[in-house]
Amino acid sequence: MRIISGLVLLCGTAAVNAEQSYLIDWSEAGEEAVQHLVELIQINTTNPPGNETLVVEYLREELAREGIDSETFALDESRANLVARIPGNGSKRPVLIMGHTDVVGVQPEKWYADPFSGNREDGFIYGRGTLDDKDNVAATLMVVKLLKRYGVALDRDIIFLAESGEEGTPEVGINFMVEKHFDKIDAEYALAEGGQSVIRDDKVSTVGIETTEKMPRRVTLVARGKPGHGSVPTLQNAVTILANAISKAGAWETEVRLNETTRTYFRRLAEISAPEDAWRYLNVENADESDAIQRHFLETFPYHYSLSRTSVVPTVIDAGFRRNVIPSEARAIIDIRMLPDEDVEKFYAKLAEVIDDPRVEIVPEHIYRPAAPPSEIDNEMFQVLEGVALRMYPEATVLPIMSTGATDMAQVRAKGMQAYGIGPARSIEEINSGYGAHGDNERIEEEAFVQLVQYLWNVVIEIAASE
Repeated sequence: MRIISGLVLLCGTAAVNAEQSYLIDWSEAGEEAVQHLVELIQINTTNPPGNETLVVEYLREELAREGIDSETFALDESRANLVARIPGNGSKRPVLIMGHTDVVGVQPEKWYADPFSGNREDGFIYGRGTLDDKDNVAATLMVVKLLKRYGVALDRDIIFLAESGEEGTPEVGINFMVEKHFDKIDAEYALAEGGQSVIRDDKVSTVGIETTEKMPRRVTLVARGKPGHGSVPTLQNAVTILANAISKAGAWETEVRLNETTRTYFRRLAEISAPEDAWRYLNVENADESDAIQRHFLETFPYHYSLSRTSVVPTVIDAGFRRNVIPSEARAIIDIRMLPDEDVEKFYAKLAEVIDDPRVEIVPEHIYRPAAPPSEIDNEMFQVLEGVALRMYPEATVLPIMSTGATDMAQVRAKGMQAYGIGPARSIEEINSGYGAHGDNERIEEEAFVQLVQYLWNVVIEIAASE
């Protein structure tokens, strides 16, 4: 197993005074946090149907053991949200720490063990939700318990929100809390999922802090033609019409455009990269070189391709019902992830121009995550996140990142909150293993999870503890 120096830095001279004031036994606290994660995984909250209230009941009991009061809020009684607050002296505004309690579904036959067992093996914890997002729920639970246990004096309230419905049904979770109970979670800063640190050569080389995310703005393409017998070709075959539309949409090279987060990301990445890669990172916006750079990204690391533009990816095709029948209608879903500043209606109009076929209707999906500006990278919270990361991992580079996915931070950012995503450190091999979020045999390294807890603790102490 890797020896992670960050586990002992809390007691070392490199840590700030606030962190040194609380000498946590991380072997003991880490094992306690791991056990919480295992027990949370064992609660099946697959969405749909969710049943997140089961996790809320678990959290409520664990918090009560520490003498921490909590409140529950539910649009649907089986899909409750929990809020707990560790009060400060009110001299500074609160910090909200969020984690969602639902998980995506599984295909159990593709897992080597029960996906809801929380199996511990070879230094890993396996199970649905280990990376998305019960790791953050368990880490926050542990930090809140430690704040209470050690009687930490705070300038800021620390608010713990365990929200339901993040995996596609936010109307029962973050939307409900923002629209009906925002006073319970209102804060200056928020911390949630979405960050990713990368391990190279057994050391954390980059710490990625999510400061913004793309907007999911999917559409369904509906192609209509003339039905008939499969033995008679026709120019009005809905399947062929749809296939041509999908081909055009999938091949569309959308505009390359960076924002403050992605521009800083590429600049900082260039500083630690080999000369050829550094040149690419510094020339992403260079119109004369853009085509070659984007092709290289697409072939070698598609994440960078997606970072630099609004992405258009066909994902689902639904056409026909018998092999000898030409259907009158065919459909396809296009997963569009827009840059935060994209004009949605103009983009849809441009997509129609690209497809250029009046027989294809573009039907936008209901918008369930609002547009929101990126969070700042020059404020107190980002400086704390960066400073703590560099103390735990002195050889690392901190990168602000834009998530190509989506989180519940979009809703709180839209309300003016500065929100940041954090996450566990993973090796390149682990990232490419297929054992990640939403994958089969989803897993997290125990050591990396304990570090996530410690990182969150150090950040909370530095941003919120009284001097």
